[in-house]
Amino acid sequence: MSKLGKFFKGGGLSRSRAAPSPQEALARLRETEEMLSKKQEYLENRIQRELSLAKKHGTQNKRAALQALKRKKRFEKQLTQIDGTLSTIEFQREALENSHTNTEVLRNMGFAAKAMKAAHENMDLNKIDDLMQEITEQQDIAQEISEAISQRAGFGDDFDEDELMAELEELEQEELNKKMTNIRLPSVPSTSLPAQPARVPSMSSTHRSRAASSRRSEEEEDDIKQLAAWAT
Repeated sequence: MSKLGKFFKGGGLSRSRAAPSPQEALARLRETEEMLSKKQEYLENRIQRELSLAKKHGTQNKRAALQALKRKKRFEKQLTQIDGTLSTIEFQREALENSHTNTEVLRNMGFAAKAMKAAHENMDLNKIDDLMQEITEQQDIAQEISEAISQRAGFGDDFDEDELMAELEELEQEELNKKMTNIRLPSVPSTSLPAQPARVPSMSSTHRSRAASSRRSEEEEDDIKQLAAWAT
């Protein structure tokens, strides 16, 4: 059995132990990355040093130059292995971080689902329908009340229009009669005029009398028309 197989077989003994948390595993991986990075830097320095020794002993001591190149090759091989290990650890760390993120997301989603379920436990769909119907009815009632308030109130204004018009005409006629009685007519002189000798009216005097009478009649008619126009 290979050593790797023995390692994993022996690891079964520790399965009963509690699994590490994602935070602990990530911390271990970061520590390993930091250690390998330091080892990588050390190997790079050793490779440069061995290369310098090989160049230094190349012409004077070939044996020492060859030994330096052999060590450089070993260091380069180790450096290549460390590069591969770092890539693997980096991939594992990213996968673990994603897994931890997904776990937290699912945990929070489950927590939210439980909270939503608890909030809906006290809700009844039938009660919700009844509540919405009641709200709609109350809104309709409020609308009817608003419309009733906004309408013009009668308060017993049902009167006969013809009767009102007849009363208005009577009031206008009374007002017109008052204005007619307030018109002042010319006063008649109290003293008697001196007697004149009787004479036979001639044709010219008779004609003047008729013309004067006609003018007075026309003036009176004009006054009556103006008074009637002003009254209306």
